[in-house]
Amino acid sequence: MRKLGITLFLMVLALMLFGSVMVLTASSTYSSFKFGDPYVFTKSHLGKVLFAFCLLIIFSAIDYEYYRYYSKLALFFGILLLIATLLFAPNIKGAERWINIAGIRLQPTEIVRPLLFLHLANMIEKKGDLIKDFKGGYVYLLFWVLVVAALIVAQPNLSNATLIVLISLLIFFVAGARVKHILTTLLTLGVFGLLIMLAMPHSRARILAFVTGIAEKKAGNIQVYQALIGIGSGGITGVGLGNSRQNNLFLPEPFGDFIFAIIGEELGFIGAVTLVLFYFAIFFVMILIAKKTEDKFGKLIVLSFAYMIITSAFVNIAVTIGIAPTTGIPLPFVSYGGTSIIVLSIVIGIVVNIAFANERKLSQKILVNIENLNG
Repeated sequence: MRKLGITLFLMVLALMLFGSVMVLTASSTYSSFKFGDPYVFTKSHLGKVLFAFCLLIIFSAIDYEYYRYYSKLALFFGILLLIATLLFAPNIKGAERWINIAGIRLQPTEIVRPLLFLHLANMIEKKGDLIKDFKGGYVYLLFWVLVVAALIVAQPNLSNATLIVLISLLIFFVAGARVKHILTTLLTLGVFGLLIMLAMPHSRARILAFVTGIAEKKAGNIQVYQALIGIGSGGITGVGLGNSRQNNLFLPEPFGDFIFAIIGEELGFIGAVTLVLFYFAIFFVMILIAKKTEDKFGKLIVLSFAYMIITSAFVNIAVTIGIAPTTGIPLPFVSYGGTSIIVLSIVIGIVVNIAFANERKLSQKILVNIENLNG
């Protein structure tokens, strides 16, 4: 377990360093054009990466058992942040998703996701087999999911709300909830979700652009169109690091959610596939940690965080290559941004601590067994 924790730690560190290099090459032209300095975004990103790395170390040392006692309080805090976002956040590009606290710009959705999963893991362990009873256990878990999802939909941020619901239902399934309850929930929320998507101008425009793009066999918006040009021009081996043409103001803000296009252009098919396999490797290591974790609380935490990271990665990539509507979900540990990389680093720190703690528990159990045999 300890080796798995260290492996995960090193893999995420490598991914953050790789992301920093890609942010540099993707943002230099735009940064020069906007600020007269090619390193403005890179310096900002490196500062956030350094802070995130420190938090990763800190949370690796905090015993995850503490989260049992504070999961509900932490989730209440996350919900209050979502409410504050709706009340006070400025409208940016048709959505209210960011809030400034003491001069720090945060995206509360990124914060509340892991807080929700921590609390669900805690509740599932406490309720045990009651999760199979719709009224006695399942509905209480679903309540928290719906509260968080509804507040995120109101921003509007349907993509993140959808991912939160899907990951939560997957955790319910793993924890032993009845399939009929999960399918009923999925069908009901799917119908409501579709109606909400069609009712909201923001989401309806994105869906129509995506559908129109498929029907006309072209990209649904300028970002996807330019991203596909970049990925296509990368070929097998890419045009070389720093030689992207799309970052010359053709692809809007290429260092953010569409950074995978620059990776595909500069490092080619080989580089893009390697990155995808790297995410698979991180997911696989986290699944191994979950499998070897003895307590249900720790196991469900690791599983939910593993699903959260892998789904975010593949949704981002799917959007970039034009097979999913634009969502605004960043590429984990790689895209430019503060809240995402900081929160995900905390998440990995918690998983590493779970790996280390269960290694100690296993060692203690072995020692006890040896003493009993000698006695």
